[in-house]
Amino acid sequence: MNPLLTVANLTTVFDTPGGPVAAVDDIGFEIRAGETLGLVGESGSGKSVTALSIMRLVQPPGRIAAGRMVFKGRDLLALDEKTMRTLRGAEIALIFQEPMTALNPVFRVGDQIAETLLVHGRAGRREAKAKAIDLLRAVRIPNPESRVSDYPHQLSGGMRQRVLIAMALACEPSLVIADEPTTALDVTIQAEILDLLREMKSALHLSLLLITHDLGVIAETADRVAVMYAGRIVETGPVRSIFRNPGHPYTRGLLASMPGGGPGRRLRAIDGSVPLLGALPPGCAFNPRCPDRFEPCTLAPPPDYPAGPEQTAKCYLHDPQSTIHNKSTIPNPQSAINPQSADRTPQSNASSR
Repeated sequence: MNPLLTVANLTTVFDTPGGPVAAVDDIGFEIRAGETLGLVGESGSGKSVTALSIMRLVQPPGRIAAGRMVFKGRDLLALDEKTMRTLRGAEIALIFQEPMTALNPVFRVGDQIAETLLVHGRAGRREAKAKAIDLLRAVRIPNPESRVSDYPHQLSGGMRQRVLIAMALACEPSLVIADEPTTALDVTIQAEILDLLREMKSALHLSLLLITHDLGVIAETADRVAVMYAGRIVETGPVRSIFRNPGHPYTRGLLASMPGGGPGRRLRAIDGSVPLLGALPPGCAFNPRCPDRFEPCTLAPPPDYPAGPEQTAKCYLHDPQSTIHNKSTIPNPQSAINPQSADRTPQSNASSR
């Protein structure tokens, strides 16, 4: 079966006085029908720019410089803007991470949901109002008949996020991109929003690109994961495989920094800091922070190497031609993380129920 979305060699740059800076650098991944792909990484790694690139919403001085994004057999980069507008919201929907900036403060939430249906010709005005109430009920907003007339400031943060989910699902898209959908919410509401996304995904048979910095959320929600660092995807694979046997030292460091490793286990920080995108080190961008670096790491960026079943990592530790390529020389990830994390039980900011 062909993937629903295939991203290949995508590069998105921002033009600066010093020249173009790549916020997304030659990345590629696939999203299959009905699956959840988690896109994880530290702040500034390029996750949100990836989402905006897929939607073709990158604004100057940003621009998509190269790549292909094939959705249902059509390259999104080859479509004119008019055709692209027919896909946004109808076939591919985006849930923004800041409801107060994504929602228009001077329009009632019901009107904003109804507008999505009207713009895409999915309902007439009266029918759109009724559908907006149904959608608010579906995302578990109490008293939807009255809440449909509320303005965004009259709703709690969790309710505003539910309104964004209702807007995204209004036209029953094939792909939903959720960009940090639980960041600004308290722990209990985070768990409720994640449960809601899972239920909606199952009920509507849609695919989900879940963007987050929280590996606990990925463990609970995603089928596969792509790990980003400094604008590049450094590891991809099934969630279970990566949690049990992370192939990239950066992934291993992220897992080791998570709580939930048992009594007495100290959290391990990754040494150093994320480099500036305009001043990346030569070779692998992670090499100044990597405890396992050796000579090739500083010479050229590594390609993807097999790191397990359906798992790849941009790391010379997995280069079969390298003299260091030996399983005994690759640090055991289980020494750094809770073994139960392979069974999707790591603690996260959204795991309390």
